[in-house]
Amino acid sequence: MLTAQGITVRYGDKTVVDGVSFSLREGEWLMLAGPNGAGKSTLVSALSQGAAYAGKIELDGRDLRAYKPSELARKVGVLSQGHEAGYAFTVEEIVSLGRYAYRGGFLSGRDKDGEKRINQALADTGMDAMRKKSVLTLSGGEMQRAFLAQVFAQSPQILLLDEPANHLDLIYQKHIFSLIRDWLSLPGRAVLSVVHDLSLAKRYGTDAILMSGGKAVAQGGINAVFTPENLDRVYGMDVYGWMRDSLKQWE
Repeated sequence: MLTAQGITVRYGDKTVVDGVSFSLREGEWLMLAGPNGAGKSTLVSALSQGAAYAGKIELDGRDLRAYKPSELARKVGVLSQGHEAGYAFTVEEIVSLGRYAYRGGFLSGRDKDGEKRINQALADTGMDAMRKKSVLTLSGGEMQRAFLAQVFAQSPQILLLDEPANHLDLIYQKHIFSLIRDWLSLPGRAVLSVVHDLSLAKRYGTDAILMSGGKAVAQGGINAVFTPENLDRVYGMDVYGWMRDSLKQWE
């Protein structure tokens, strides 16, 4: 569904993403993992056309740069880490912006399926009871769920998620990741997400790219990538040992 060839992002003399290539296929949940500064979020920004890049990205066999914004919005939904709302929009209004690409124009009415999609997205993310609240009054976790609802309402084929569990407490981490997995179970869909929590990545991911210094150090099936050797090399520590010791506290 999505292929990237030799993606490189530079800011001045600094190379942040260095020649990363991969394919995202239907039904896959590709996890981007690695330490801070590895280039994961920058890669997502390039994939969403938010950062200038060298290399080639194709969506359904067509160069990503050839898509009109409205066309791309119907195919790719993006959830970034940080959200800013400078106006007192309600949660429902924020979520309804996910349907903008389906409207005939700025002054046209809501699209045919819009109401249904918006209501479903609010219900799925646990935000239905807050639909009339101003986003300026939301906590960080509530804000994250509101913008995830916006992405779900968009009805894309591919989700690009940069830390989807950012600011979320445990119950909503589980809820959101399970919800994304359910979303992915339908035909013609794929997910790529940046995840710092390796336990979540291993539990929900089908595939992974392990990044360090802007490069893809290992990629493939999640278990083939998350080996002790690969993780130790990238994180500079015994990751498996740390995880086992951490779990012993709950015995």
